[in-house]
Amino acid sequence: MKLFITFEGGENSGKTTQIQLLADYLRREGHIIVATREPGGTRIGEQIRDLLLDSDLSEMDRHTEALLYAASRAQLAREVIRPALEQGHIVICDRYIDSSIAYQAYARGLEREIVTDISQWATGDLTPDITFLLKLPPEKGLLRAGGKTDRIEEERLSFHQQVALGYDKLAADNPERFRVIEADNNIEIVHANIVDLLKQRLKS
Repeated sequence: MKLFITFEGGENSGKTTQIQLLADYLRREGHIIVATREPGGTRIGEQIRDLLLDSDLSEMDRHTEALLYAASRAQLAREVIRPALEQGHIVICDRYIDSSIAYQAYARGLEREIVTDISQWATGDLTPDITFLLKLPPEKGLLRAGGKTDRIEEERLSFHQQVALGYDKLAADNPERFRVIEADNNIEIVHANIVDLLKQRLKS
């Protein structure tokens, strides 16, 4: 079954954990799963990721940041996502174009249309079939960080609040694609909600 699933959400909202649980569930159901992430997912993308998250690069311009995310996404779409979908597999991606809109447009203040156009051009208009938005209050997500933080996690709380507002707007604008999950809950309950919503989506 060919299907492109993305997970979105603020910092430490549980995306990685829920992607692993969903991938395991779908594999047990007999599907071939390709799980990847943004930025990263390819040799080139991972090097771009290191730049983007490097706390020592606080001087990075917001335009540079947006273009680096799009560059990583272009490589991922062509090297990983499209080939997997063409083979009829299920792709699950940790972040995608919606992240750029939430972070670079709503939080950084770049024009939403330009950020969207750059990413759509970079990916050849490759759009997810379903997007799970894991909602978690930004202050709780930042408290979950622990240990060493990256350049994005170190942004002020108001930045992350704007990210959350951006995601809310995206979900409202794309109700046919977005499925909103309250992430401030037991891991197993969140996973069960995701599976139920996915089943409903596939039936429709």
